[in-house]
Amino acid sequence: MSGAPPPSRHRLDPSVFHLPVERMREGYYSDKYFVRAREILKADRHSPRVTMQVFGKAHAYLGGMDEAIAILKLCADDWSQLDVRALYDGDEIEPWETVMTIDGPYDGFAHLETLYLGVLARRTRVGTNTRRVVDAARPKTVMFFPARHDHWVVQTGDGYAAHIAGAIGVSTDAQASWWGTSGIGTVPHALIAAYDGDTVLATEKFAEFMQPDVQIITLVDYENDCVRTSLEVARALGNRLWGVRIDTSENMVDQSIIPRMGNFKPTGVNPQLVHNVRNALDREGFEDVKIVVSGGFTVEKIRAFKEAGVPVDSYGVGSSLFAGRFDFTADIVRVDDRPQAKAGRTYRPTLRLEPVP
Repeated sequence: MSGAPPPSRHRLDPSVFHLPVERMREGYYSDKYFVRAREILKADRHSPRVTMQVFGKAHAYLGGMDEAIAILKLCADDWSQLDVRALYDGDEIEPWETVMTIDGPYDGFAHLETLYLGVLARRTRVGTNTRRVVDAARPKTVMFFPARHDHWVVQTGDGYAAHIAGAIGVSTDAQASWWGTSGIGTVPHALIAAYDGDTVLATEKFAEFMQPDVQIITLVDYENDCVRTSLEVARALGNRLWGVRIDTSENMVDQSIIPRMGNFKPTGVNPQLVHNVRNALDREGFEDVKIVVSGGFTVEKIRAFKEAGVPVDSYGVGSSLFAGRFDFTADIVRVDDRPQAKAGRTYRPTLRLEPVP
């Protein structure tokens, strides 16, 4: 996809991932048949040297590779016995392209296949979906807001995958931890409710108690009147207000839309609503106040907004970033330097792989 940021060409240190090393080494998180395969090989003192070849099945942007390498480094019987070659997080990959090879005694890493395939699948899904959204929105920015749509334990790696894919911000500190920043956010509906539905007061309290370097972005759909609320907040906050966020429910029609209804879908965050807010802010001299939109945004919806010239400054995207499947498979393709693979699979070397020290 054209215009995509270049991938990172460094690898994260394994310590970043805080892996439960002992549990992983004993096979606690691994499919039982891999654990038993290792037990059989060790009991039989049979230690064939194999080439394990890992590939994906879809066009994608690779994620989870540094995490997969960390699993091998920390949880294999003896990392020094392994020769691992791999692509980098963020690399664009084609269907069936080899992304990693592992050469070494199979009984020393047989128990880890479930783990490294799982992290590759998960992080590639998040990273690829984020990259597609970022490309669709370019040159406008994307904020990564899906934390509430999945288990908390996945946040750290998902945030890093989104960061590599080009998202400008993530919503939790955990998501930002692997590259050393913190989460971003807006004045939430819950804080507005806590101040009796007064968006201006809630935003003023946010400005009062947050550090001066925190960007203030406030939700303006609490009373389903985004134009009025945006103007009230802009007047009260002045230059302290960075932006407003429109998050109107898909089942609601904003007050400013009612007089214009007739030839477009009036519900939710629609182009006319964004134009209404932008025009109102500009008329009162608040041209510098940015507009963030969220609520059901997908690649297709972002493209439609872009093609229509809707004056959005940033998109907050959530659950759609977890869509789809980006599975990976690992096969033994060589044993003791001889071809050996299941029917339909063959050794596919590639010069793109780089040795992992």
